[in-house]
This record gives sequence, structure tokens and C-alpha cells, in this order.
Amino acid sequence: MDSLTQIVLGAACGEAVLGKKIGNKALLFGAIGGTIPDLDVFVGSLLYNNEIDAMLFHRGFMHSILFSIFAAFLLGWLIHRLYNSGSRLNSTTQKDWILLFFWTLFTHPILDCFTPYGTQLFAPFSSYRVAFNTIAVADLLYTTPFLLCMLVLMLIKRQNPRRRFWLKLGLGISSAYLLFTIFNKVYIDNVFKSSLEDNAISYKRFSTQPSILNNILWYGIAETDNDYKVAFYSLLDKSNRFSEWKTIPKRRVLNKFYDEDIDCLAWFSNNYYNVEALSNGEYLYNDLRYPLVKTREGYKSVFNLKLYEANGRLNMKPFEPELEDFEYTMTALWERLKGK
Repeated sequence: MDSLTQIVLGAACGEAVLGKKIGNKALLFGAIGGTIPDLDVFVGSLLYNNEIDAMLFHRGFMHSILFSIFAAFLLGWLIHRLYNSGSRLNSTTQKDWILLFFWTLFTHPILDCFTPYGTQLFAPFSSYRVAFNTIAVADLLYTTPFLLCMLVLMLIKRQNPRRRFWLKLGLGISSAYLLFTIFNKVYIDNVFKSSLEDNAISYKRFSTQPSILNNILWYGIAETDNDYKVAFYSLLDKSNRFSEWKTIPKRRVLNKFYDEDIDCLAWFSNNYYNVEALSNGEYLYNDLRYPLVKTREGYKSVFNLKLYEANGRLNMKPFEPELEDFEYTMTALWERLKGK
């Protein structure tokens, strides 16, 4: 999920392990631990000259169970050696720090698994991307109550039992909401399947996911032999069926010479994608897993990658969402969320 959410979750894990012993410093170290897996964005840019390779490195090994274990032991040993001195001598144990970093590092990719982006939880033994598609990469109803509980907790002395209450409240609310998204996803899948049947759409497979910032407005995409069928559904709609159906033709305009790069991008998109040729000799790769957004020119794919040829391979320009009028798009999202 987004960085702020991972910081809040990491801080909560730090508090759960070491809050009674070191107070708010446990929140700080927990927040740091919760941020570490996402540093693979910077590590990937250092390891690879090709931007596609760097992007695919994200949510790879540094988001795996194996990394959580190894890094927890390494960081636990290192921080304990640095912290265990002077007036803090013997106030904590090495086991405390290993547990703190394990839970902060481990819960990060577990939470990411619930988003559509997907996480290589079993790397390097498997490249399978775990993606449950139950919650958006940023969801205010998950993050906001959790954050408020952690802020209140910070103001309470470490030995005060009310501190534990606010920790449990934050974890309880966020966990209950995450559980709600799972049940909601099961319901939405059934609604989309029924909607496809009602519209006599013969499909090979389908996928659903919530739109950004909420779990009320959902997007569905179904793959047929020749195209993709996409539609939207809000829990506040009068009818319990997806509507606003659109057809997106399958476009695969690329030289066979670049099959390996396209195969990697297709794997990243779970094979929901299009490739279009641009007039300047570049290519536009549309990741269709993510909901289309409404603009003044009509609905567009928000996750667009501009590709170009370089050194016998495809490379990618830095990702920039093409939203000419952000306010219009967010207003349209809100209006559709309210139902129709």
C-alpha cells in the first residue's frame, strides 16, 4: 500500500513489541522497519540501467518472506549493538529488536498482497505475484482511523495502560476493515459474473478491484478472444449490476524482437494490457488491471507506460499519470461513487 499506511502499520508493530520498554522510540524504529521494503524502488534504480527492469524489481525479493527473516536478524543484531549502551544498557534485548524488525518487515508485504499490484512473497524461489485485489493501494478508511489512534498513543506515557488500548483499537479497526474488503470482494466478483451473464458476454477470465481511495466503487475487466469488456459498480447503485460497459480492443503493436520485454510487462499486468504505437516512434503500454478514470476527453487508462527502443531493448520513460485535469477526474470519481 502507500508509504504512509506502511509507516503507520510499522509503527504499530514497533509499539506492540517494544513500546513498554522504550516508548515512542518504538514507534520510530517500527516506522523505519515498515518503510524498508519499499526502498527497493531506489535499489532497483541503482542495480539496473533499464527502467523496465528497475520497475519489475519493486515488490520482488525485498518484499518476500525470506527477506523479512534475514533482514530482521541483521537489523536486530545491528540496532541492539548500537542502542545497548550508556544509560540504555540492558534495557532491551537482541531478541526484542529482531522481533520488532521481523514484524515490521513481514506485515509490509502481507498487507501489499491485498492490493492489485501484487507481491512476490515467495521470491527468490517463485516469481508468483500474490494479489488478492481486495483493497486499493491507498484507502482512506483503512489508514485514517489507524493513524489517529497512533497519534493519540504518542501522547500517552509508555507505562500507562491506555497506550495499549489505543494500539489495540488502531489494529482492531484496520484489521476489521481489511476483513470487510475480503467479504466485499467475494460479493463484487459474484455481481460482476452475473453482470457478464446478463449481457451475454462470453469471457475467458475476469478480474475486479476497487477504485482508488475507497472500497465502494469497483472496476471489472473481462477478457474475451478479441477484446476486453470493462464496467463499473458502486455499492450505492440502485441496481446490483455493473454498468457503463466499454469495449477495449486488444492491441499488440510491437516487433517480435521485443517479445522478452513485453512478456515481462505482461506478467506484471497479469496479461491485462494493450500496446499502441505513437506517432513519434515510441509505444504506449496500458496496464488495464487498474480502473479507467474519467477525463474531459473520456475514459482513459491511468497506468500508462511510454516505451522506446534503446540498445536493442525496450526501455521506459519515468511513469507519470496522464491526468490533465486532476480536479475533474476526482470529482467524477466521487460522483460515480455515490451511485446511480
